Amino acid sequence: MPHSHLIKPLIGEHYPTIDYGKGVYLYDTDGREYIDACSGAVTANVGHGMEEILQSIVNQGNKVAFVYRSQFSNQPAEDLAAFLHDKTGYPWSFFVNSGSEAVETAIKIAIQHWQEQGKPMKRKILSRWLSYHGITFGALSASGHPSRRERFDSFLGDWPTIEPPYCVHCPFGKTHPSCDLACASQLETMISRIGADNIAAFMAEPIIGAAGGAITPPKGYYKRIKSICEKHDILFISDEVMTGCGRTGTFLALEQWQVKADIVAIGKGLSAGYAPIAATLISDNIMEPILNGSRVIMSGHTYSGNPMSATAALAVLKLIDSEKMIEGVDHKGTYLKNLLDKLKTEFSFVQDVRGKGLMLGIELNSFGAPFTSYIVQAGVECGILLYPAAAGIDGRKGSAIMVAPPLNSSKRELEEMVKRLRRTFQVVDENWKET
Repeated sequence: MPHSHLIKPLIGEHYPTIDYGKGVYLYDTDGREYIDACSGAVTANVGHGMEEILQSIVNQGNKVAFVYRSQFSNQPAEDLAAFLHDKTGYPWSFFVNSGSEAVETAIKIAIQHWQEQGKPMKRKILSRWLSYHGITFGALSASGHPSRRERFDSFLGDWPTIEPPYCVHCPFGKTHPSCDLACASQLETMISRIGADNIAAFMAEPIIGAAGGAITPPKGYYKRIKSICEKHDILFISDEVMTGCGRTGTFLALEQWQVKADIVAIGKGLSAGYAPIAATLISDNIMEPILNGSRVIMSGHTYSGNPMSATAALAVLKLIDSEKMIEGVDHKGTYLKNLLDKLKTEFSFVQDVRGKGLMLGIELNSFGAPFTSYIVQAGVECGILLYPAAAGIDGRKGSAIMVAPPLNSSKRELEEMVKRLRRTFQVVDENWKET
């Protein structure tokens, strides 16, 4: 095998080389088929090889592929921002290239919002343990993901402050609903300790993804969080990079708790993997001091608002709309979860199945990251792609995977995913030995 000059996630490890994809299936250069049960990194919301999206990108490329945002606007970016306003109610969009950048931009806008009002001390960001907001330094500072923080911990902000809404392993030793949402009320305690005059915003993923395997807060959680933020004049940032664009059955997952954040980060499913793009969505009241002040948001990148990426995202969102994919997510998610729930009775290492819509997590016995990796690799051998996640109250000792197929997966394809997952679990059950 020739030497590879490409740095891969695990250097020196052999990875199959992809040849092409169609729908929920991917095929490597050896002709092996994989069913994409996790949409890559919970990204490929409409599957692979959708001709209408690809043709839209080609058509835009024939016009212009790149313009710099300091010199020109472009119609695809304008149209995408207008579409997102119509869909979400947020009148302002800032386009970037990745979810990490969207989170960084959200942080900067929150801090600038207070600076423009003469309150420069309101600059601290609070977040939760068992969270993941991105790999850049600001986003990683907000992330309560111990294993991803540890290499750079001395450079990071100590922003994770409160415990996660982890009902199956409640950090307070309580049970919902008698707990009275102690995990949400803890935010009030931490604000009192730190001082609201020092805090710009609180950030959370509506459903915890990579750091928790689809940990889903109970009813009323986000209403309590938002109420506390409003009481103390603190902004609420919702990181919907993984949950947004229909993944959970509504365009933004936070809608399911009847709460609207001040600032939202979206990505991944925004273009469903057809081009790199993410966005920070901002409400009018957050933009107002900036519009009346400097009129400049101190963020942006060379490829921000790229017309090719904006075209891809707009084509994806229009396809989701025209085929009413979001309307079908609840039904498909319930059907898939019911199939996954059966695995709990078949395999002793399956502890919990949770999530909303087509963002589901399976928590496994506490064998840690090696067990997660073993299952993911066994899945590859059985022709199914699974997304690894951390779990456990410390974020280290637990093990979880995520099942998050494309929104347009058919019932038959969901059944095939569970069939291959069952075979994967059988292989693991027969061969795993804890070291």
